[in-house]
Amino acid sequence: MTDIVLVHGAWSDSSVWEGVGEALKREGHRVLAVSLPLTSLADDVVATRRSVEACDGGVVLVGHSYGGAVISEAARGEGRVRALVFVAAYAPDEGESIAELSGRGATTPGRDAIRFGSDGWTSLDPARFRDALAADVPPERVRELARTQKATHSACLGAPAGRGAWHDLPSSYVLSAEDRILDPGLQRWFAQRAGATVVELAASHLSPVSRPEPVAAAISAAARGSGLG
Repeated sequence: MTDIVLVHGAWSDSSVWEGVGEALKREGHRVLAVSLPLTSLADDVVATRRSVEACDGGVVLVGHSYGGAVISEAARGEGRVRALVFVAAYAPDEGESIAELSGRGATTPGRDAIRFGSDGWTSLDPARFRDALAADVPPERVRELARTQKATHSACLGAPAGRGAWHDLPSSYVLSAEDRILDPGLQRWFAQRAGATVVELAASHLSPVSRPEPVAAAISAAARGSGLG
């Protein structure tokens, strides 16, 4: 039995992992989905490390989207973490931020759905939510996700990362080939740079919602590969 800690991304909450978590539990894994405050990268790392510290043994740490930056920070120096799984996720290295890395990829149709408030908080235009994040998610579920999205402070997106934990830990990357907000080419570059095992899905950015079974299978494979599963 493996402890698997799931970390969501920006403009979302831990509910995006429901299908993945259920699939992992059926395989006998212990699953903990972190609820990030989304107030800053540092705050989100603290919340994630707290969840890792609550686990009994070795941990597979999984991050979706912005959550990839969080797990790469949270795993550094944390001996319980044995493997990383990036799901349509950023995998920054020292000095890189989400905002800066986004500019390296091809311009995606969903990027202009992001709304920036004068108070520093960001959100996604609900009318663009499906096109930007979830083209393969049923419309009723998309409306729920858009309605309940969690505002994300720009401090999360602009903070420079430290040395990526993927340098030191076995990593897997679940790539969303039909992503309309995080360039699939940039995802491929993250995976190659990290030397990650790649699973490519014909999926939108929200693959944990639209394709929970193959995402869970990739996480289980990572656990087995690290000697935990």
